Amino acid sequence: MGDLGVDTAVEALGDGRYRATVNQDWEIWGPEGGYIASIALRAAGAESRFARPASFSCHYLGVAAFDEVDIQVTPLRSGRNAESLRVAITQEGRPILEATVWAVAEVEGIDHAVLAPPDVPGPDELPTMEERWATVEEEPAGPPFNFWSNFDARPIEWSSVWPPPGPLDPVWQQWERFLPTATFDDPWVDAARALVLVDVVSWPAASRHHQWKWPNGPEWMAPSLDLYVAFHDPQPDEPWLLVDGHSPIAGDGLVGWTGRLWSTTGRLVASGGGQLLCRRVPVR
Repeated sequence: MGDLGVDTAVEALGDGRYRATVNQDWEIWGPEGGYIASIALRAAGAESRFARPASFSCHYLGVAAFDEVDIQVTPLRSGRNAESLRVAITQEGRPILEATVWAVAEVEGIDHAVLAPPDVPGPDELPTMEERWATVEEEPAGPPFNFWSNFDARPIEWSSVWPPPGPLDPVWQQWERFLPTATFDDPWVDAARALVLVDVVSWPAASRHHQWKWPNGPEWMAPSLDLYVAFHDPQPDEPWLLVDGHSPIAGDGLVGWTGRLWSTTGRLVASGGGQLLCRRVPVR
């Protein structure tokens, strides 16, 4: 089990340069994209004059090994109330991620929230994963990837039937609480929660529509090309966050997806999206 605050920490080396270590506890097909993005975000936060991240956008350029990475933060524009930063992560000279980050000061402006959160049960109304698996004859030895050990998860929908009898809606909704530390006072670490959770909805949402065709496991994998997340209404005291992922379209090797993050009180914490690039799973 990893700890988000510890595992995204960066070491300042001077002149906008930082170093970090990629932890294997965040593995899905390699390091989970939102986790790598969070390391970039932490470096931007360490370099920024402002305490509030506003948005994050990146291209995933390579898969990092579970080892040290080098980070370079470059200011692009700095004003009274906002600052734009470029973040480049490399590993032994190989590009891993290129990102841009907006940070803002405490500013005033118009105020509205015209939205409706999903009508779903709260986390306390849903069984734990241990309780879910206890109803299944062949309980798995553990999560399929290390990444999932970092959460207390409460799925909105659950079925022990595999594969499904037909295509399911490409929607993935699940309450998540980070383990062992659920909340963070540092606004940049709190925003990292959103990066990890918005990023991870992509394939779980998209694959639901196709799982019925894959009785022996997925025939495709789909690494992320990019990620964009807007940080709307931080809820740093909320341990539970609802991940609300949708993949309305896929074709010609690309998979489109969007994700939203909700608090238990119905506040929209963050939203974003991106595209995946399909690859066939190698035949073993």
